[in-house]
Amino acid sequence: MGRMKDIAIDITSFEAGELDPAETLELFGLLVKSGMAWTLQGSYGRTANELIHAGYLTREGAVTEFADSMLEELAAA
Repeated sequence: MGRMKDIAIDITSFEAGELDPAETLELFGLLVKSGMAWTLQGSYGRTANELIHAGYLTREGAVTEFADSMLEELAAA
């Protein structure tokens, strides 16, 4: 139950705009890995799909090297 509670907290934080870009990618990576991205309301699946097609996540839900480099650039700015 602990993991589901953590996911629920992260989803609530995402919806409130409280996650930074790295946390958002981690959340959507987890949602893709678990399959939840495709069973939650449509915006989650669409966002996950956009992150995959933009090269930020793999189809398996891993954060890509491209995304890591973009996050490093954001942190340096």
